Amino acid sequence: MSTSHSCYPVMVPFEDVLFQVRKALQVGPSLLYGLLEELHEARVFSTPFYRSLFKDGGQSLAEILFNDEEDLARRLSLPIWQKWDVSQVILDSALNIEEDLSAFLNSPDAESQDMIDTIDSGLDLLPDQLVSDIIDSILSEDYFEDILADPSILEDDFNFPCDADTACTLTSENAAILDQNITRKRKGKDASKSNKTPTKRNRKGGSALQIIQTSGSLARPLISTVVPFRHTYVIVSPQPVSPVTQILPVSPAVGTVAPPELTVAVLPVGTLSDSASKGLPSHPVDTLSPTKVDSSNTCVLADGKPRKNIDSPPPKPAAKVRPEAPKCVKDFIHRAKPYIRNVCSAMRGGLGMESHYIDMHLIPRKLLIKSGKNANKCLEKELVVLSDSERKKSQLDRSQVFQNNLPRPKHSIAILGKTGVGKTAMIQRLCLDWASGSLSQFQFVFLLDCKNLDLKKSSYSLKHLLFDLSVSPRCEESDAVFKHVLSSPEDVLIIFDSFDDIKDFEGLLQAPAKSPKDTKYTVKQLFSGLFQKEILPGCTLLIATRPKEVLNQVLRKMDSLLELCHFSPEDIELYTTKYFRDSSIQEKALQKIQNKKYIFSICSNPLLCWTTCFLLEHQDGNGEALPSTLTELYQKVTSKHLQLASRENSSLSNPKRKEIPQLCKTAWEGFKNHNTHINIDGSPELVDYCLKSGILASYGRENHFEDLYIQNLLGALHSVQSKQVNEKMLLAHSVVQQKKRKVQGESQDVMQSFVTGLLFQKARPDGVSILDGNVDVQAKRKAVETHLLNLKLNELNPARLLELFHCVYETSNAKFARLLLKKLPDNLSFCGTQLCSSDVYVICHLLQHSTTLKRTFSINLQETSIPISDLRELVELKCITSFWAHTGDTIALWEDLHHSNNELNLKGAIEKFTLNPLKATQGHHIENLPLLVHIHREKKLPMSDFVPTLNEGVPALRHLQKLEFELGVQNGPEMFPKLIEVLPSLQSLQHLDIEKNKIGDSGAEKLAGVLHFLASLKWLNLSQNCIGDAGVKKLAKALVRVPSLQSLSLYGNLIADNGAEELALVLPDMKLLQDLDVKFNKFTDIGAKKLSAALKNCTGMKSLELWNNCIPWGVFEHLHQQDPRIRSL
Repeated sequence: MSTSHSCYPVMVPFEDVLFQVRKALQVGPSLLYGLLEELHEARVFSTPFYRSLFKDGGQSLAEILFNDEEDLARRLSLPIWQKWDVSQVILDSALNIEEDLSAFLNSPDAESQDMIDTIDSGLDLLPDQLVSDIIDSILSEDYFEDILADPSILEDDFNFPCDADTACTLTSENAAILDQNITRKRKGKDASKSNKTPTKRNRKGGSALQIIQTSGSLARPLISTVVPFRHTYVIVSPQPVSPVTQILPVSPAVGTVAPPELTVAVLPVGTLSDSASKGLPSHPVDTLSPTKVDSSNTCVLADGKPRKNIDSPPPKPAAKVRPEAPKCVKDFIHRAKPYIRNVCSAMRGGLGMESHYIDMHLIPRKLLIKSGKNANKCLEKELVVLSDSERKKSQLDRSQVFQNNLPRPKHSIAILGKTGVGKTAMIQRLCLDWASGSLSQFQFVFLLDCKNLDLKKSSYSLKHLLFDLSVSPRCEESDAVFKHVLSSPEDVLIIFDSFDDIKDFEGLLQAPAKSPKDTKYTVKQLFSGLFQKEILPGCTLLIATRPKEVLNQVLRKMDSLLELCHFSPEDIELYTTKYFRDSSIQEKALQKIQNKKYIFSICSNPLLCWTTCFLLEHQDGNGEALPSTLTELYQKVTSKHLQLASRENSSLSNPKRKEIPQLCKTAWEGFKNHNTHINIDGSPELVDYCLKSGILASYGRENHFEDLYIQNLLGALHSVQSKQVNEKMLLAHSVVQQKKRKVQGESQDVMQSFVTGLLFQKARPDGVSILDGNVDVQAKRKAVETHLLNLKLNELNPARLLELFHCVYETSNAKFARLLLKKLPDNLSFCGTQLCSSDVYVICHLLQHSTTLKRTFSINLQETSIPISDLRELVELKCITSFWAHTGDTIALWEDLHHSNNELNLKGAIEKFTLNPLKATQGHHIENLPLLVHIHREKKLPMSDFVPTLNEGVPALRHLQKLEFELGVQNGPEMFPKLIEVLPSLQSLQHLDIEKNKIGDSGAEKLAGVLHFLASLKWLNLSQNCIGDAGVKKLAKALVRVPSLQSLSLYGNLIADNGAEELALVLPDMKLLQDLDVKFNKFTDIGAKKLSAALKNCTGMKSLELWNNCIPWGVFEHLHQQDPRIRSL
């Protein structure tokens, strides 16, 4: 990568540094001591200066801070300003921790709030004089410093009854103990100190400080200090400290600046690879030295001193004994189970749950949490996409939904799935399990369908929500039962089905319900209170929802995310046999489905499988084939629904069918407003007609469209065949856009397919039609065709490209498909877009037209979860010359082809597989490479003998030229050994980027051991990896053995004078080296002069970038004048 640098860096005035120091002094005292210690360890403060801070004229640091904060700020600012590139990282880390702590204290969770409230009420019990004495003893004497030095003092002094998971309770007895301890501490004090004027309790005014005990040890270290694994006491000011008015410094002079790049958090922009920073965590990383972790759960610091791992999970609490339930509670549960069994036993179309339900697997999913301006992208891009092999290994069945193998409680669960995948059926099945006694951990199950709830009405209490709005029988003694529910929240399961029907998600987690009693709230506030444990803490929440962008704020905080799988081919066959009771009909129906490959692929969606079976059941002739597109399928099915309703009731025939255009208009308006609710005033007969036909479904007092597909088909009919929607409106709402944000999400994908399908139909279908004679459908078709052909296909993201493929398929127009194929880029990427069987069929179908155009493509299938069987279909296409898929899945494909004796296709699959360029951003990009290398070396597959096709190894490894290792400081050190294992086999590698992975000296030594294998390497980036002199010494000897190396970056490491000298010794022997970047290391003018002297013997070098703040500016300018190739940037 090329990086542009400005000639002169941005300078930071001393006043700005002083301001940052003032802010840092506002942090809590424990953070401040850790901050000063880390600045000392980083050699920002000299040892004499550091010691002088703690004993200055008999004053402690705490006294100096309170008496003359400004003087202390000035004293600290000068050395910090002089070494600002190091200091800023440490200051930012301290301020970030302070902000996190403030956020915790200002908006605590329910448990923490209870803790603080308990202490507040306890302090109110103490006499005012005693409270004053407590605070004065902390702030005016050395007692506070003793606490920082030995936190066990607090446990001794505040030694009253306290549970590990609750706040301390200050009773009158506790107060007496506290008073005795304080008196004992004061007796040991020096007489001179006792005569001092007591320090004010709060020098800026306001109420007294609060002392709270956290529920456990702090979860992460403060700065780099070791936090004891014991109770932690936090002293909190209830009022924020306002910033001190800035005073211009006296010395250094105003306008004095510190040299370069002092405005960034870690190191200035200017490395050879800017993209590597994507793997970094959101907080700054200490670059002093790498940390090693051993298998005994003990962190080993760089100096060899072990420390206890404070992040180890706490022990699980003992199981709570369930109290005896009153008779009224037992009676309610006894009546609730058969009631729920009766409600949840029916499926769509009159089918029974017991007879037709197909058990489906669930896949645990994790969110890839992003930070920055793009953090709110759609959920599909944030979910970590698993490979097909990983999905198969991690499958769970229904009985494991509530199992918890984690150290923390599993109180919130989300079941995710697209429309029709069976989320509601899964919820019904879980409720039936409870009714039959399978879910014994729950006494109560409350099922709420969000389509039935009035989400805007502020008239619901928690009791009303659970007993009046859920699927439950009428409870005569609801007060007594609700009281039992409040006393045993861990026995309660609350289910929100169709959670995505909550339209307004803005502020969903704000203003949560606080009281479980009779206070009135909206449904959203009640959900927020339950979710944030403000009310009924300890209950289990289960939501079923489609993945939607606006739900990110909720899903990120869920304890468990489970994705519901689609039907497998075996499930499709099983469902068909259950749907058709007659064995002869079963065979014919299954044969028809399998003959239409597209229909068979969409039957992986249970709703579409039922739709197909419904159409087969009601076809007029046995010889009639199934439709070939989704548009035609739903036209026929919707028409069949209306016909059946008309046959059942002759009064609902033609007169009411004339009102179908009104229904279509309502569907279109609902699509634009993200609403499935239907409200047709003045036409109850039409509503009844639609309810009987299965187009609408009743949910309490409201009616909704039965499913998204029916609503979108009717809406598409209105947009295409009604004059109320012109070409401009049609293009704005229902056609693939270049970059416009998709507001409707999945619904818009279906609408786009239906609109293009209806526009390009050659003849009027046997289905629903509302064609207005005044509408020019051809004009709308021309507008859509022109729009699609004008799209810049090489700029479409993978999801939009897939949408376009589906729209083109729905047209069934080969000519139009070829026009678009001509514009497709040579490199197709679906990376990051999850592909199902119907997606793969559509892609294959369209690419097959490319044979007549003599077009070939490479295709990126990384992060797509493509099934191995579908991967095989794509790879076997003649127009696909190369593909990149998950390495583990690719090896599984090879084995599948080998075992089926399909050697010709095996050869093609091996030769087409590519890795170049390999950009490793996740662990699985690297972890399967050693197996690939083993195949390459042994010339055989893992479960096979010698494979002739592998006689020359794996071409993907032989041809790999560029590798970017971007796993970051969290995952990089763990995966780096696997990279070292692979590198010797990459003999064609020319570009190796390992920036910001914190490999340290040990990693540099490992890399040095394999560099001699990389005979073609031209570009090596080892920037910001905590490499010191020991690592550089090993690297320097190895770099000489890489004769082709032209560019080397060691930017931002820990190289001192000895390391610079090692580089200087080998520099003349690196004959082809043109650029060396060693900026922002730790060597002084001594090391700089060594490198400058070596540069004189390197006539082929074009640049040497060596500036850092340890080199006096005058010395650097002198070196630059001697040799202009020496640069600062």
